[in-house]
Amino acid sequence: MTSNSTNSSSAQDHLLFDALTEQWRSLREAGPVRHDEAQGVWHVVNHEGVAAVLADSATYSSDMTPIAPSQEDFEAFRQGNFVGMDPPEHRKFRTLVSQAFTPRVVHGLEPRIEAVCARLLDAVADRDRIDMVDALAYPLPIIVIAELLGIPTEDHPLFQEWAATLFGGDQLGESPDMADLERALEAIAPTVREMNGYVLDHIRRRRAEPGDDLISKLIAAEVDGVRLEDQEMVGFVALLLVAGHITTTALLGNALVAFDRNPGTLTALRADPARLPDAIEEVLRWLPPFPELGRRVTRPVVLGGHELPTNTLVMAHLGAANRDPDRFTKPDVLDVTRSPNPHLTFGHGIHFCFGAPLARLEARIALRMLLDRFRDLSVSSYRDVTYQNPAVLVGVRHLPVDVVRP
Repeated sequence: MTSNSTNSSSAQDHLLFDALTEQWRSLREAGPVRHDEAQGVWHVVNHEGVAAVLADSATYSSDMTPIAPSQEDFEAFRQGNFVGMDPPEHRKFRTLVSQAFTPRVVHGLEPRIEAVCARLLDAVADRDRIDMVDALAYPLPIIVIAELLGIPTEDHPLFQEWAATLFGGDQLGESPDMADLERALEAIAPTVREMNGYVLDHIRRRRAEPGDDLISKLIAAEVDGVRLEDQEMVGFVALLLVAGHITTTALLGNALVAFDRNPGTLTALRADPARLPDAIEEVLRWLPPFPELGRRVTRPVVLGGHELPTNTLVMAHLGAANRDPDRFTKPDVLDVTRSPNPHLTFGHGIHFCFGAPLARLEARIALRMLLDRFRDLSVSSYRDVTYQNPAVLVGVRHLPVDVVRP
């Protein structure tokens, strides 16, 4: 953005993200730990408290099955989704998939990510206004993940359709209760069933004819004589769709909004692209795609001076914790030089986000390419921007950006 870009932070632009910032501030002002009587949920909002909850998987379990609504099709997915597991099952699954999804595998994707970015931006080379979600942020990670899994090119649109249904949040309000969640699960169950069947068939084909893709590597992975079952691999593929797709989509859109709301940021990054990794971390702190994580209390515990009984639901608020003034200097200021940056957006402890390295790599490559290709990018009107349901995801659905080429 240049200094003469439209003043997108004017009072007439009522950004959803501004409302979220106020919501997170209000949560913190109510105290580090408080009880929501209406929803029967405990909220933890300070950095120290959130980190402590996420680090203690024995007391604060990721397995929600005793208190969450169940749905047959989602139960199939749950088998390999180690985000919802506790040790020792979590350790077994994470170790197995780590054999296949290695840092070397992620690093090796760099040339392909660059090629996909270039092709997507070439496709809109004749436009002065580009919806950066439709053109780049949404298709890029889907294509990368689908190729990584060995999914045929002609089936990539299927993954896009599934992801849109799974994370659209159209069935939920901004403060969903268990009844809302049950209705949402039923509404998207046919999509889950379709995806489950497709991925299961793909895994079975790879068992018969192994290739060089991630599915084939998962089939070969072994720890102490244990291998992944087919249905367990389906659960991991579903998880990868989250970690490797929707996080990157939200991160890229949020970065462009954050940079637009802070004039001069892109100019500084263009002058010194080495700052990009720090800038990405700051965007992750400022606008975490998943701003809260749920945990189930496994035993009576005292938290912030409050007694929490077994099977209580605790919400760890990453968005509020990431703006904790006791942990961050000027927490509401976007500082792309902030370092160190101990944000909690990718979690903390044994459940630290498995897809974080891939999301960071995709964001760095995509943003660097935007800096190289465009002399200016600006959001001329936030009235044309549409948002995801923040109860599901903090991000933009559509982000029309005016571009100026060199």
